[in-house]
Amino acid sequence: MEEMKSSAANSPPLTPLGFLERAATVYGDCTSIVYGNSTVYTWRETNLRCLRVASSLSSIGIGRSDVVSVLSANTPAMHELQFAVPMSGAILNNINTRLDARTVSVLLRHCESKLLFVDVFYSDLAVQAIAELDKPPILVLISDEEEEGVADVAERSKFCYSYDDLVERGDPEFNWVRPVSEWDPFVVNYTSGTTSSPKGVVHCHRGIFVMA
Repeated sequence: MEEMKSSAANSPPLTPLGFLERAATVYGDCTSIVYGNSTVYTWRETNLRCLRVASSLSSIGIGRSDVVSVLSANTPAMHELQFAVPMSGAILNNINTRLDARTVSVLLRHCESKLLFVDVFYSDLAVQAIAELDKPPILVLISDEEEEGVADVAERSKFCYSYDDLVERGDPEFNWVRPVSEWDPFVVNYTSGTTSSPKGVVHCHRGIFVMA
């Protein structure tokens, strides 16, 4: 087992982030997302939105090796964050929306999350979860204009930014952060903790690339 060490096999390092870059170049005018009644993006637009979010994350101090969590349903923002977070150099952490507040707080504490994107539908859950933390992450609210009957966020003051703010203020020419090594962490996932405490597993850029 001691011989199973990483090696610099590829230069530049393999990373799934290159898939988005290629799609924006080769299939730029093709549809990437259709959501609700009025939200439609092309691959070029999706790439630019991801670059903007990555740029904004960098501007507020998020960078290499920081963990950024996401508590969201399957929305365009959720899709974009799968690229935007690692484009900033940070490590992605997607949280199961069916977990309770205590378990969410356990995950946030264990991975030392610096920032948490929260879908408006799970804002109450997020606020309850961070209340149990000594060092809570920065909260970013993801609104959903396509959904009707969305209740107002009771504790909006807890949220420092909105997702739309990060898209608007970001630089579309941002030079996204390439991994130093293809073995650099890309995402940390957790089990749901149904039989014991949740367990985390880290996937590297190479691993996600090969699986894709």
